[in-house]
Amino acid sequence: MKTGLWKRYGAWILLTEAVGGLSGWLTREGMEFYKAAVKKPPLSPPSVVFPIVWTVLFALMGIGAARVWGAEASPGRSRGLGLFFVQLFFNFCWSFLFFQFRSFGFALLWLAVLWGLILWMTLTFHRVDGPAGWMQAPYLLWVAFAAYLNFGVWRLN
Repeated sequence: MKTGLWKRYGAWILLTEAVGGLSGWLTREGMEFYKAAVKKPPLSPPSVVFPIVWTVLFALMGIGAARVWGAEASPGRSRGLGLFFVQLFFNFCWSFLFFQFRSFGFALLWLAVLWGLILWMTLTFHRVDGPAGWMQAPYLLWVAFAAYLNFGVWRLN
């Protein structure tokens, strides 16, 4: 792979991982409370699973965005990258709503909007670069699972 490609992929991956890492770091106290005191629904994975899964998902997001960024300039490319940043913002904010503010019901609504944004981004990415779109499928599925967990936490607490 050419040096320029490594830099492009590295920059996009670093950007998405940094957003996820910052969100996790800023909400760490809320996460500790969640681990210790919040009732969780069935099928809740152990806490160690979440940072592993999110690291992989953020990397896939970054790779997908890098592929779209490298595609020929078009309205679809611009729309896809715009959606990427909007959904990344929604993703970042969800942790605050859920962990810091413990607003489980509002966080669930926010997550539903996030899921819709991810779907829209995925479809837009796919039109620009097929593999970039497919790389978002695990993210879409994980956020659907997160919605189940969020709903369960809201109902139990």
